[in-house]
Amino acid sequence: MALFRGITSLNLDGKGRLAIPTRHRDAFAEENGRLIVTIDIHERCLLIYPYLAWEEIERQIDAVPTFNRQARRMKLMLVGHAEEATLDAAGRILIPAALREYAGLEKAAVLVGQGKRLELWDEVAWNRLREEFLNDDVADEAADFPLPAALENLSL
Repeated sequence: MALFRGITSLNLDGKGRLAIPTRHRDAFAEENGRLIVTIDIHERCLLIYPYLAWEEIERQIDAVPTFNRQARRMKLMLVGHAEEATLDAAGRILIPAALREYAGLEKAAVLVGQGKRLELWDEVAWNRLREEFLNDDVADEAADFPLPAALENLSL
């Protein structure tokens, strides 16, 4: 399984297509260019997974009872917004309009490697978040918003 690293600035074209950088294409080529794009439930960005990696995450999410409000919300948002995409001959994927709207994507974007996935950010939003993280101490936030025990081992 490929690991995604690094930050790449890029642009969406007028049709909402994104050219996946060459260094990341091999991870998707192993799965016939199939991948999943969904929303991030914590930030206004998109998550891009190789198809098989997403299937494992979806199985884990599906196994969690939806009686817990936070677990139900996670399933509704992540699985409900998940869209399958396939790399075209030029290494591009079409980002659906609803997902572009969610993340505020118009043209200038940033692709951020996060191990098992890529995150796609509007460039302005990414720069703002990066500065916030560099200037603020957010370590105490985790204590205010604990995950249900069933989700503690879930790896997104």
